[in-house]
Amino acid sequence: MIINVAAADRSYQVIIEAEILDALVASFDPKARVALVVPESLARGALEDFVTELSARAVSTLILTPDGEAQKSVAVLESAWNQLGIAGFTRNDHIVGIGGGATTDLAGFLASSWLRGIEWSAVPTSLAGMVDAAVGGKTGINTAAGKNLVGAFYSPTGVFISPHFLSTLPAADLAAGLAEVIKCGFISDPKILELVAAAGSGTLTDGALLEELICRAVQVKADVVSQDFKESGLREILNYGHTLGHAIEKQERYSMRHGDAVSIGMVYAAELAHASGFITSEDVALHRTLLLSLGLPVTYAGPWEALRASMSIDKKSRGGMLRFVVLEALGSTRRLEGPNEEILKQAYERLQP
Repeated sequence: MIINVAAADRSYQVIIEAEILDALVASFDPKARVALVVPESLARGALEDFVTELSARAVSTLILTPDGEAQKSVAVLESAWNQLGIAGFTRNDHIVGIGGGATTDLAGFLASSWLRGIEWSAVPTSLAGMVDAAVGGKTGINTAAGKNLVGAFYSPTGVFISPHFLSTLPAADLAAGLAEVIKCGFISDPKILELVAAAGSGTLTDGALLEELICRAVQVKADVVSQDFKESGLREILNYGHTLGHAIEKQERYSMRHGDAVSIGMVYAAELAHASGFITSEDVALHRTLLLSLGLPVTYAGPWEALRASMSIDKKSRGGMLRFVVLEALGSTRRLEGPNEEILKQAYERLQP
């Protein structure tokens, strides 16, 4: 399947097919050198054959990174800059991020900042990366102040998704990625919710269903970012569950899976919407039922004061006023601005184990 994304800086295609290597190599300028940004654990492990074959078919530099959010740091970015400098990369060359969402975030920001911008491609290998991080042109790194506060809107020239990569993922990582898929169901495509509800935990092992869910979720994101590239309004709906989710990740020092934190954050957003009179208790219960069916967390017991402080610097906040994306119905969103502090705390208390 090919999904078109129209963005402010460039339009590109998301190619979803079992074998992506030929399409990826064909997308490079024949004279370009290619920097492969990939976690060392993947390059020496599950993706060794893919990386080896890609390296054999393109003049390449291998930039190895740590796993997960640890790679989205100033230190790793500086090391990558130095490696590009040593290799003499020019504006005619190309960067490819191969890995989960953290890797494509890093690779995209590296591409945006090297010589003020060179071309890059995303090869997401996690479900969260496929349906969220790799599509839309958001790139960045984390700092002590928070997650993704340093970055750039910088679209890839292409996104190449092979559902076969999911066979290498542990069940917990696959479930965490499904949190982002379910998010797309709540904000735009309720058919996703129906499919997951019917399959339950079987969603994790049904290859055909996973491919359909990937296509549906990517289409939701493509539709949104094509209308609002720089998050001036509509694109905020993609942050459903992320306001508290990002605060939890920071509280846990990024040791928690992103999808696990978003899962908790979606339940919190649902509780806020219900307390504000927008959705029913049955809608809130549906959040818990679907997420629990996949083994995702729906409770959290961290310190409220620290989480509340972290939410204050959320990207959606304006002039110190908290703003949440909440539902007004399944598949339909609205903004909740400056909610009462007591409602915020009461909704959080509903998350306690």
